[in-house]
Amino acid sequence: MRRKFRLSTLPAAAAPLLLLLFAGSSGAEEAIKAAASDSGVAQWALLSAAIAAGLGTVGAGIAVAAVGAAAVGVLAEKPDLLGRVLIFVGLAEGIAIYGLIVAILILNRAG
Repeated sequence: MRRKFRLSTLPAAAAPLLLLLFAGSSGAEEAIKAAASDSGVAQWALLSAAIAAGLGTVGAGIAVAAVGAAAVGVLAEKPDLLGRVLIFVGLAEGIAIYGLIVAILILNRAG
């Protein structure tokens, strides 16, 4: 019995892209500049950047663990699928890069 491939992780992968899309509005820029003079905003920005990077890294670790275990099983049966397996592992590692990009954007907006 074969399992069907589901795109259940698509909304989770699209969330950072939506954040980038809506972060560029002019009203948000004015609000961020006005609030940047407050030191509490800077502290919250640092905390939110740390959470974004940390959760992105944890999510990437979980994804690489699942994909890596499956990749080893596939390579044991068909070694000629190495290229495809590396692509899937690389996509799983991309989650950490999304978290890092969001953290950098938060720190840049905070001033």
